[in-house]
Amino acid sequence: MKSLIEAFPNHITEAKAIVDNYTFKKPENTINNLIMCGLGGSGIGAKLVATWIADQIKVPVAVSNEYQLPAYANKNTLVICSSYSGNTEETIASIGDAQARGCHIMAISSGGQLKAICEENNYDCVIVPGGNPPRSTLAYSLVILVQMFADLGLIDPSNVDNLQATSTLLTDNQTEIRATGEDIAKFLYGKVGVLYSETKYEGVTIRARQQFNENSKFLCWQHTIPEMNHNELVGWGGGDERFAPIFLCTGDLNPRNQKRMDITREIVERKTGPAFCLEAKGENFIARSMYLINVLDWASFYLCEMNGADIMDIISIDYLKGQLANF
Repeated sequence: MKSLIEAFPNHITEAKAIVDNYTFKKPENTINNLIMCGLGGSGIGAKLVATWIADQIKVPVAVSNEYQLPAYANKNTLVICSSYSGNTEETIASIGDAQARGCHIMAISSGGQLKAICEENNYDCVIVPGGNPPRSTLAYSLVILVQMFADLGLIDPSNVDNLQATSTLLTDNQTEIRATGEDIAKFLYGKVGVLYSETKYEGVTIRARQQFNENSKFLCWQHTIPEMNHNELVGWGGGDERFAPIFLCTGDLNPRNQKRMDITREIVERKTGPAFCLEAKGENFIARSMYLINVLDWASFYLCEMNGADIMDIISIDYLKGQLANF
């Protein structure tokens, strides 16, 4: 896992080389809405990209983590299915649903049933290198999804360039990134982690929670501002030093949300002591997101070491799948 986190900047350039070999089919029908299907390490890329393009794309975008598509899906819907293994049962069920509704289908996978379905039906399916934990292959799905949208004319091609430039940003700042990740691990060790961000960075905090869960065997939660100001903030009346709050300090928040974050941090720190302000680097939304992702990936690695956990262990997921196989 350490070598895979180290390779994150390189995965960005590798993914671009892979997707450059594809010419995507233009949908026969007008695209009125878009649904991205995927779960876990395969699905978080969809969540992140959806936030990146929200202020550019002219059609509604949804992320589905379920077995079926929303009722509105039809021949004017673009459905993108992402499953690293190609065998995620919810995603396989979703592509079947998409076929039945006549949606335009595209996919990302390393093989499995998803690849076979796409080959049989002549759907676009970008194949990525297999054999690694899905959570370690995020860069591939991010690059491929952004390129798909750009090639279909749904977003500006400058997004592709912005994402590619993050490889250099991460490489040039790797010493600082790792050091910050280690500081976060020390801050979280022995406590309950809480991650707060503005809504547009929710994908980053979800990714962080997933990484702490899987890599560090560590339970934590995340929430967004302003939504948490209307409910969870009151819960801090029962807060204490067991909790370790981390605020994403990105410098690009809505001014009202920045003030909300400052006041929220003040309220929380009365209960927990000093919070951790994780500052982002980068010239744009995509760059800042990628910087934060890499820092928090390293934090999950160092926290795993401190917890004495097996970073590759997913025995609980394997047990769940085994039980489902008998259902």
